[in-house]
This record gives sequence, structure tokens and C-alpha cells, in this order.
Amino acid sequence: MSKQLVVLDAACCAPLVRAPLTADQAGTLAPMFKALGDPVRLRLLSLIAAAPGEVCVCELTGAFDLTGPTISHHLRVLREAGLVACERRGTWVYYWVVPGVLDRLGEVLHTGERAGSRA
Repeated sequence: MSKQLVVLDAACCAPLVRAPLTADQAGTLAPMFKALGDPVRLRLLSLIAAAPGEVCVCELTGAFDLTGPTISHHLRVLREAGLVACERRGTWVYYWVVPGVLDRLGEVLHTGERAGSRA
């Protein structure tokens, strides 16, 4: 897998139900959705997104029965997928969700129907 940061353009993709994705759009989105396909990474992203600001890795490790290196691996996958960004400050690394990325992923999956409505 490429170690290059994926950048999701604000005008990346119309909802799947409105227009088919191009090969380039699918190639951009696939690593993000693949990263979210793991329960640990999904929970990590949820913990980071729910925080009022940046989250220290030291605050994330206690939520899992996993080793520090395993948590670091999952955070790296999220970072390489372009879902989170981070900054090292001394011993610790602080994480945050890349601004707008979750909204753009949601827009791709949006069907135009209200939640709870049935066709």
C-alpha cells in the first residue's frame, strides 16, 4: 500500500446514487473506506472525531485491550488514508480528524432520502 497521504477534493464525488464514480474517484475513496472497515480503526476514528479538539495517543490506548504498537499501526493506517492528521509534541503524538473528510465521505453515500424513510 502507498504511504502517500490521500487528499479528498471538496468537489470529489457526487453521491453514488446520482452518478457512477470515475476510476480516479474510486481510487481516492477506496483506501478511506478500507481503513474504516476494521473495527479498531473505526472506533479510533470515532474517539478522535468525538473529542472536542486534538487527542493525545496516550488517551486512546486505554480504550483498547491492545499493545501500543498495534494502536500506532491502526493510527498510521488512518493517517495514510487521509482520515486523520497528527503532530508530534515531545514524547506524545496528537491526532485530529482531517477537516471536512467525514462530511465528504458522507456525501458520497448520501441517497437523498431522510433517515428512517422507506421507498
